[in-house]
Amino acid sequence: MLLKFCGGARTVTGSSFLLEASGKKILIDCGLFQGNKRLRERNLRDYHYDPAQLDYILLTHAHIDHSGMVPRLIKDGFTGKILATRATVDLCGIMLPDSAHIQEMETEWVNRKNRRAGRPVVEPLYSVADAYAALDYLQGVDYYETISLSPQISLKFYDAGHILGSAVIELSVIEGQNLQKIVFSGDLGKSDQPIIRDPDVVEEADWLVLEGTYGTRLHEQEEEKLDILAGVINRTLARGGNIVVPSFAVGRTQEILYYLNLLIREGRVARLPIYIDSPLAISATEIFSRHPECFDLRMRQLLYSGQDPFNFPEVIYTRTAQESQAINNLPGGALIISASGMAEAGRIKHHLKHNLWRKESTILFIGYQAEGTLGRQIRDGAKKVTIFGEEIVVRADVVSIDGFSAHADRGELLKWVSRFLRKPKQVILVHGEQEVLTSFARDIGSEFGLPVYIPEYLETLELRAAEPSISFTAKAMARVKADQLLSDWQQAAGEFNRRLEDTLSREEDEERLLWWERQLAALKEKMAQNF
Repeated sequence: MLLKFCGGARTVTGSSFLLEASGKKILIDCGLFQGNKRLRERNLRDYHYDPAQLDYILLTHAHIDHSGMVPRLIKDGFTGKILATRATVDLCGIMLPDSAHIQEMETEWVNRKNRRAGRPVVEPLYSVADAYAALDYLQGVDYYETISLSPQISLKFYDAGHILGSAVIELSVIEGQNLQKIVFSGDLGKSDQPIIRDPDVVEEADWLVLEGTYGTRLHEQEEEKLDILAGVINRTLARGGNIVVPSFAVGRTQEILYYLNLLIREGRVARLPIYIDSPLAISATEIFSRHPECFDLRMRQLLYSGQDPFNFPEVIYTRTAQESQAINNLPGGALIISASGMAEAGRIKHHLKHNLWRKESTILFIGYQAEGTLGRQIRDGAKKVTIFGEEIVVRADVVSIDGFSAHADRGELLKWVSRFLRKPKQVILVHGEQEVLTSFARDIGSEFGLPVYIPEYLETLELRAAEPSISFTAKAMARVKADQLLSDWQQAAGEFNRRLEDTLSREEDEERLLWWERQLAALKEKMAQNF
């Protein structure tokens, strides 16, 4: 088997993995790159495979960084089948056209500038018509249903517990006399999050392609994050400001509504208008209601008792542009939930423009913010940002609650791996920033004694049945060693720096300080000679 990493390698976006096995070419996920310009430019490059030669596309879930390139592939020649869970198919039915609409709008904005400057116009990655045409290729299958892709390859979806319809993909492949199982985690969810079920246990794998988005972090517990959320709302209301929440339309919007309903019912926050200002989020919430097979027991009991956490008196759904614009005339006292979750496009940018400069308002992040995104800039403490070509000063309170993330944290990822009855002979880490994956790889190795590899973008690995692990090239082996040396150096340097600071802060003898000065000068000279 050959596995090529066409995206999601040492980054959290653009997830896409090409598996060549037993005469078939299967693309697992087909995501759009999001974030900084360097990453987004990958969406425009030539393919590293021929779309017309792909037999299948398998989608782990509907988020655009996992599904957003599907219309382009179909426009450029793909004629195979796209398989996903039934809920994922329904969500793609609204998310892919929405993605196309955003691209058409952004392309038109670029072309207005290009025409004024005398530069050639550009085409969107795909059109809304392309997105709707792509929907005809999607086929929904049930969880746990065994699907034959060929006489040698079978497919099964397990519940990943990330968003509605999200799946872990298990492929069983016969090559020669050998049966191998390769498992793609997709994006794993947290245990005990509301609405949807917990991630399923997968019992065995030969190869595990595992996400590591939050491989170094621990989320707040439920009661802790509810206390933080209630505190943010109450403090902002006391100041007379608005709470602006950039939120993914699918998953996070529905979860935050669930908890807001709970806080209001329990009297922990005052009743306030809650605007869901995202046509996509509104449509996604309607799809949630059509898929109770994905709900956990707590959600089923809530619905059975007559309560609907998506529709309660304080919630106001705004579909039209006029309704959205009217929100920005509010002096304060409202909670505004709007897409996109990383503040890269959509109505959220207008709400940020009208509230970032107001010291009485709060910007509340409840999901992952990728490198290079507007959301990441704000979350990381930028004093000024540019929105629609205008420089906006950041005076609003900026708060981030990781506990609302749909991704499993470090502890939950390790727990999920621990439940394999037959442990994989190789773990391959994807969907994470490089420094996070490097640290998480060490944790997996020390916890389970499993070999871990972090592939590069566009790298191809040969997965051999007879080998205990990946068949590495000399270059790949050198990079593994280099990554380990860098990690060891960073760890040693951090400890040395801590001890040096502690020593120098207590040192009062001038001769001793001069000795340290000479030692550091010698070290600096040695480093300069080697680098």
